[in-house]
Amino acid sequence: MSDASRKVGLVTGAGSGIGRAAALEFARSGAAVAVLDIDEGTAAETTEMIRKDGGEALTVAVDIADERSVQAAVERTVTAYGGLDFAVNNAGLASHHRRLDEMTLDEFERVLRANLAGTFLCMKYELPLLHGGGAIVNIASNGGLYAIPHAPAYVAAKHGVVGLTKAAAVDYAPQNIRVNAVCPGPTRTTGFEKVAAGTDMIARQAAITPLGRLAAPEEAAAVWLCSDAACYVTGIALSVDGGRRA
Repeated sequence: MSDASRKVGLVTGAGSGIGRAAALEFARSGAAVAVLDIDEGTAAETTEMIRKDGGEALTVAVDIADERSVQAAVERTVTAYGGLDFAVNNAGLASHHRRLDEMTLDEFERVLRANLAGTFLCMKYELPLLHGGGAIVNIASNGGLYAIPHAPAYVAAKHGVVGLTKAAAVDYAPQNIRVNAVCPGPTRTTGFEKVAAGTDMIARQAAITPLGRLAAPEEAAAVWLCSDAACYVTGIALSVDGGRRA
């Protein structure tokens, strides 16, 4: 990312994985970063990593499925730092591994609430604060571009995130606010590696990826999309999958 000195941003789901990697990179670029996560302990770990590296960060607990929690978290960020220049909405819920007819309505709605309504709530309270320009990046998934087997609610939610991103990009472009989505393929986060432990999942996924490996969390492109280098990019759903859908 280009120099982000004196800029303020927030990252949801920043206690681990793609969110943590983005928060660390923003801070290294000079931004003050609010580190948001439902797990305040892991968020505090990210904050401490940033501070040890000489950066500025604030830990904020948030449940993105709860409107009051989201509103309070965004307001706390602005109160602490005096404004908001960018946001990465990364928090979400993993998929249930079952077919549509095997899911209960409660399960389906829970996934949509976290992944789609949660992104909506974050944007609802972030957008009015991006006065004079700014950028939002929503972390969707390659499941927002095509089907993933046995993940109907997750796929529906992530397709919704892509649509929500495009709608906001059009509506807020006159205010010089850019809104984009990133659609990562399999990424070697701590959570992914726990799921893959004791299996050949990582090797199999790498074998069907043209670049021959899975992405690292810091390769998700969210930081670039928030930077001045991407100042003419808005309304896209950027696939970051090592060429799997080429």
